[in-house]
Amino acid sequence: MSTQDKRLLLLHEQDNVLVCCQNIPAGSELLIEGKPVVLSTAVELGHKLARRDIAVAEKIARYGLPIGSATQAIRCGQQVHTHNMKSDYLASHHRDAVEGHT
Repeated sequence: MSTQDKRLLLLHEQDNVLVCCQNIPAGSELLIEGKPVVLSTAVELGHKLARRDIAVAEKIARYGLPIGSATQAIRCGQQVHTHNMKSDYLASHHRDAVEGHT
């Protein structure tokens, strides 16, 4: 029996995120590490979900390597993106900044 939803991809055993293999609507139930999780928001193809709870300032790992740090606590199954993580290597860019909004 698989402990992972087929709509999610684990790229490396050390990763604390999973990558969505398709668009998944809010309210969908996923199986993450053998536990059912209901998505509170829609997640698009290629975006990341927390594989487990991630603490503030904890490194986000993808492909077995750190890609940034959590800026807030992230629960298992929540989307991991610029709203709750920052790159440790590049400045984060937000749509609001690009469009001149504050």
